[in-house]
Amino acid sequence: MSLSAVAVVLLGLAALIHVYIFVLESLLWTRPSTRRTFGVRTAEDAETLKPMAFNQGFYNLFLSIGTVVGIALLVTGTTQAGAALLLLAGGSMVAAALVLVVSSPKLWRAAAIQGVLPLIGIILLALTLL
Repeated sequence: MSLSAVAVVLLGLAALIHVYIFVLESLLWTRPSTRRTFGVRTAEDAETLKPMAFNQGFYNLFLSIGTVVGIALLVTGTTQAGAALLLLAGGSMVAAALVLVVSSPKLWRAAAIQGVLPLIGIILLALTLL
């Protein structure tokens, strides 16, 4: 498997993770299991945070959409546009993970889940573009 193919797979997996985060934040936010995942203690706190989580979930969805469109462009031969979109969307995922871990070091695991795959993917993609 080429570096480019591995990059596409990793970025595709990152997109799926971000779709899952969208579902949790925007659709399932008030469920007890979701509240536990995000450390929200009470149903009342979840209701208070619901508009923020809903909005944040859509950011994750939009990053996923950008990644999927970038992959589609890349694999159909529109290499420059596809790579640019993948670098933007994947880089944004990595940047968001860095903001999360810097602002709350105890959330390093969550940051790793959302940031490691796109980081490796964009590094491999960049290597294939050189």
